[in-house]
Amino acid sequence: MPQSSEIVKIEGREIALSNLNKVLYPKTKFTKAQVIEYYASVADYLLPHLRDRPITLKRFPDGVQGEFFYEKNAPKFTPTWVNRFSVPRRRHAGDIQFILINDLPTLIWVANIASIELHPFLHRVPKISVPTEIVFDFDPGEGSDILTCARAADLVRGVLADLKLKSFPKVSGSKGLQVYVPLNGDLGYEIIKPLAKTLAQLMEEQHPDFLVSKMSKSLRTGKVLIDWSQNTESKTTVSVYSLRAKSDRPYVSVPVTWEELKKASKAKDPDSLFFEPEEAFKRLKKLGDLFAPVEDMKQNLPADLLNALKLSSSSSKSLDTYRKKRDFSKTAEPSPLIPRRSAQGSTRRFVVQKHAATHLHYDFRLEMHGVLKSWAVPKGPPLSSDVKRLAMPTEDHPIDYLSFEGSIPKGQYGGGTVMVWDIGTYELIEGNYDKGHLKFHLDGKKLKGEWALFRSHANGDRPKWYLMKTGTDHVRRTVREDVSALTGRTMEQIAENPEREWQSNRANHSKSSSARLRSKLHVG
Repeated sequence: MPQSSEIVKIEGREIALSNLNKVLYPKTKFTKAQVIEYYASVADYLLPHLRDRPITLKRFPDGVQGEFFYEKNAPKFTPTWVNRFSVPRRRHAGDIQFILINDLPTLIWVANIASIELHPFLHRVPKISVPTEIVFDFDPGEGSDILTCARAADLVRGVLADLKLKSFPKVSGSKGLQVYVPLNGDLGYEIIKPLAKTLAQLMEEQHPDFLVSKMSKSLRTGKVLIDWSQNTESKTTVSVYSLRAKSDRPYVSVPVTWEELKKASKAKDPDSLFFEPEEAFKRLKKLGDLFAPVEDMKQNLPADLLNALKLSSSSSKSLDTYRKKRDFSKTAEPSPLIPRRSAQGSTRRFVVQKHAATHLHYDFRLEMHGVLKSWAVPKGPPLSSDVKRLAMPTEDHPIDYLSFEGSIPKGQYGGGTVMVWDIGTYELIEGNYDKGHLKFHLDGKKLKGEWALFRSHANGDRPKWYLMKTGTDHVRRTVREDVSALTGRTMEQIAENPEREWQSNRANHSKSSSARLRSKLHVG
C-alpha cells in the first residue's frame, strides 16, 4: 500500500501527492493513488487529446459519493509551471485562467487534487472560436439505455457517411455515448453548431418514437436526447480516457468501434460497453488509440452545405428579434434554422399574409439577404396607381415563413389566424433597402404589376415606410380575394383547422436522410 503522502519528481517537476489512501470509489475501494496510477498509465494516449485545450476540472475531494464542484479558474495554489490560458468572461469583466494539461506533471498534479473527471473544450488555444471536431452527445432518458444510444448513434453515422464524413464513437463511462466528427480545419462554431442542431432535429423528425433534440428532461422518457448544444465555445465534453464519477465504480470514457456497438446491441449486452481502468488500459495496449484519427484527420464539409451554413452565419443575427419574441415549443411558426438562398436567379419570393391578430392587417414580406424583410400594412397592399399606404417595418422572418398558414396561440406574440393571402416571385427594378427605396415587379397569384416601398423622414418624425402602387393598375387574377392563395380556405376555415397547411409543408419522409438534411439547410 502506498504512503498516505509523498513527494515525487516527474520530468523535473516536484509534486507533493497527498491523501493517497483516501477511497474515492467506496464500493470498489478504489483510492486516490489508483486514480493517479491510472492517469499515469494512459498518459501517452490521453495527453495528445488534451494538448492546448482549456480544461474544466470536476473535483471530488471526498470521493464520488461526496460533494463535487466544477473549477474553471486555475486554483490559487496552482504551481507556476502549470500552463494556463486566459479567456475573457462572457458575462462579467475579467478573464478565466484555464489550465492546459500539456504534460505528465500537470496531469498528475490535476489528479492529485481529486479532479477525477477531465472536461476539455472542442477547440485548441489560441483559436478558441475554431473547434477541431463536431460532437454529438447521446443521453438516454428513463427507460432507455446505452444500447438505445448505440441505435441512435448509428443513424447519425449513416447521415454523416452520406456526407462523406467519418465519425468515431466512444462510450461516456456513464449512461450514454458520444460520436466525434474530426474536422481539424478552420471552421468556426458559428458553422458547426447549426449543422449539429439541424441534424439532431432531422433525426427527431424521422424517429420521434425514440429520439429527441430538445433539452427538456420531461421529453426524454423512453427516448434518447441527441445533445447538439456541446458544439459551442462555452461548453466542454468529457475527455476520451477520462475516469467518470457518475457511479460507484470507476468507469472510463473509452473509444469503441462501430462493430462493437452493433455486437453489443445484437446480444442485448449493455455491460460489454462499460470499462474499468484495468480493462481500459489493456484495450489500449492491444488496440492502440482508436481515437487518434479525431486529432489529426482533416475532413471538409460538402461545398453546398458549407455555403448554406456560411449564409446562416452571416444572416442569423437579423433573426435574433424574431427568435426572442417567440416560444417555438408553443407556436407552430417556423423556427429560424438556416436562412436559404433563392434558387430562382434574379427573382426572389414574396408573400402577403392576412393576419387577424389584435387588429386585422396584412404582412408584406420580400425575400432579401437570406431572410424575409417584413412590413405590417394595416389596410393591405394598394391596388390603384399612386395610392400609398403605411407599411410599418417589423422584425425579419425566416424564409420558411413564406408558406406559414395557421393559428398562433393566444398569449404568444402575434396570436391569431394567419392566411397566405398571396404568394409568388418578384424582381427588383431599382433601389436599395438600406437607402430606403425599393421598386419591384410582383408576379403573384393575386397581384401582378409594379409597386414601390420607400422610407419617409417628413416633419422630422421617426422614419416611416409606405407601400405604393406604381405604373398601371394591377392585373387581377382569378383567385378569390377572400381565400388563401395556397389552400383556397377562408380565415374561418383556417382557424378551425390551423395545422392543415403547416403539416402538408413538412419534408417528405421518402427522401434519404442526407437529402432531407440538405433540404433543411436549404441547399440548392
